[in-house]
Amino acid sequence: MLLEVKNLSVYYYTLSGVVKGAENVSFSLEEGEWITFVGESGSGKSTVAQAVMNLVPSPGRIVSGEVLFRGRDLVKMKPEELRSIRGKEITMVFQDPMTSLDPLRKVGDQIVEAMVVHGVPEDEARERAKDLFEKVNLPADRLDYYPHQLSGGQRQRVSIAIAMAFNPKLLIADEPTTALDVIVQDAIMDLLDNMKSEGTTIYFVTHDISLAAERSDRIAVMYAGKLVELGTVEQIVESPLHPYTKALLEAVPDLWKEGEVKAIPGYPPDLRNPPRGCRFHPRCPLARAGVCDSEEPELREVEKGHLVACHFPGGWKE
Repeated sequence: MLLEVKNLSVYYYTLSGVVKGAENVSFSLEEGEWITFVGESGSGKSTVAQAVMNLVPSPGRIVSGEVLFRGRDLVKMKPEELRSIRGKEITMVFQDPMTSLDPLRKVGDQIVEAMVVHGVPEDEARERAKDLFEKVNLPADRLDYYPHQLSGGQRQRVSIAIAMAFNPKLLIADEPTTALDVIVQDAIMDLLDNMKSEGTTIYFVTHDISLAAERSDRIAVMYAGKLVELGTVEQIVESPLHPYTKALLEAVPDLWKEGEVKAIPGYPPDLRNPPRGCRFHPRCPLARAGVCDSEEPELREVEKGHLVACHFPGGWKE
């Protein structure tokens, strides 16, 4: 097992109260697998990804749980131990590369630095940087460009090139295709596919469940800081068991079908004071008084490899 996350909880301590960004999230990831976390904005999917890297931004804090990477708990590691793993064995591509690339330095220098930090001689690092740019379909002369001189898609390719430098065991991609047009988005996804074919495990985050279905081995659905469903692409897309998963699928536009896209009614809850019981029950058409509004459902395996946190899984099929 490459990665095991056990009962992970992340809280943000703000002036207006404690925001429970993720609570008791547990899952595992095999080597060579592609798992995608989906959900609306604020569902906790990016929070969990940042916590796996032990990079939760202030005022957030991991309050409980374990993140075991090859049996070692990243949560308990000292900063110097984490530095030896981040960027080498585990890498991350962020949603907006302008926030992860230094705007005052050439992108080539930033790639070289990422390798030099892990012991690669500078001359060798510069040669490898050219090879990495070739892999992500960027001309070598772009190494001398500053981030603002590149398009959004090119900047994201630079971020992926940095992530590829050491053939990492795990790549976490936090909504890397947001704000990119569909052609560039497809090219970025192809690059991630290539990394997977070379042995890298992909942990992908997106709000687009249709994009998740195209590339993933498994899909994890987050809602209001909770993992509510987990299964293979076929299980999630063809036989969803949680009403929220079903609602996400119905909200995807289909050019070949008549009728309007079904919006999910209501709004996600305030995570400073989440609802009792199932957090989806105020928006759920199947919610039953006295159960869904008072008892929190546990994430349990309903069929092999298919887990769901719902009192009445697949209730619309009855």
